[in-house]
Amino acid sequence: MELLRDGLTFDLTGLAPKEGTATALANLRVGLPADFDPSTYEALLLAPGPHLAGAESLLPVVQVAASLLLALATLPGLAAIGWLPAGNLVSPRWFVDAVRPWLNGGPFPAMALAGLKRGDDRVTSIGLTFFIGQEFALHTGGARPGEQHARAAVRLTDWLIAHGHIAQAQAVELPGAGTLWLEPGEDCIISARWA
Repeated sequence: MELLRDGLTFDLTGLAPKEGTATALANLRVGLPADFDPSTYEALLLAPGPHLAGAESLLPVVQVAASLLLALATLPGLAAIGWLPAGNLVSPRWFVDAVRPWLNGGPFPAMALAGLKRGDDRVTSIGLTFFIGQEFALHTGGARPGEQHARAAVRLTDWLIAHGHIAQAQAVELPGAGTLWLEPGEDCIISARWA
């Protein structure tokens, strides 16, 4: 099925009489029951139409796709919404609550359209490459990442989406998180530390 919104077309595949595709997204799950098993569901895939080839990661295109997903979130039987670039699954209600404010001028929905993973001494992004060509590793100075680190990572995600690819080292001030020193690496990973 072809869907048209704001002059852009998107293809929705996996509808009957064809079979949907299997779901295997597992990097991040938000708002879903602990026993949620995506392999018991079939997936529909919403993708930009052929005329948008190469423009799928532009924020205006992503915003239109997200607004379509908000409308689809009300479909009966919908169990989760996935975002392929981050490999995540979120509950439809959580997706709506995270994405609608962004479409109304709020912060980027870091856990719906990207992801964050806590390690032993860092929080790393998943899926930002789709938007800016880079991921980040927010170093915690050797401490196990806590809520303040996660909040800073969400703010950093929003800042990077707004400012784009980082080509040179710089300090950035994040409201509520302090000043971070960002340094791009050769492996497309931005190293972030508190300044």
